[in-house]
Amino acid sequence: MPEQGVTVGQLLLAEYQTVKDEQKARIGFRDNLLYVTLGVVAAVIAAAAQAGQPSMLLALPPVCVVLGWTYLVNDEKISAIGHYVREDLGPRLARLAAAEGEFATFGWEAYHRTDVRRRTRKAIQAVIDLTAFCAVPLAALVVFWAGRSGGALLVGLSVAEALAVVGLGAQVLLYTRPARPAGAAG
Repeated sequence: MPEQGVTVGQLLLAEYQTVKDEQKARIGFRDNLLYVTLGVVAAVIAAAAQAGQPSMLLALPPVCVVLGWTYLVNDEKISAIGHYVREDLGPRLARLAAAEGEFATFGWEAYHRTDVRRRTRKAIQAVIDLTAFCAVPLAALVVFWAGRSGGALLVGLSVAEALAVVGLGAQVLLYTRPARPAGAAG
């Protein structure tokens, strides 16, 4: 009896399971970053208020930028995995299954994107992301500037932090647009 190896279909299904596992792990990590950000913000604000030191608020912008960027990168990878499954892996498996007289695809990958409220949810999520990672640290900077408690070095640092936060905000807005594969026209 001839020895049977791994089929192309089995390899593609194994790849699907691997990328979906990565996507699931990234979703959990990404979502927890919002909670971590809220905790850090609360801790820094409480410490600054208790100590009466508005300069302590300067800790928020770099923390929010790092956590926000990490959130954004993970969110992009989550979307990229979904795009890969919908546009590459799923069609390859469907062609293979059709060649064997069967039909197979990952319907959920496309179906959940057709919800009529999806755009609204995406817009609300962008507002939440901008608030958590950009508006809060900018508000902390405004409080610091209004307190006039820092010397030239701290004011210079705060301006650099403000630029970093604004840069992150621009990236959050850029990433709200639907992704296109590298090299796509348009």
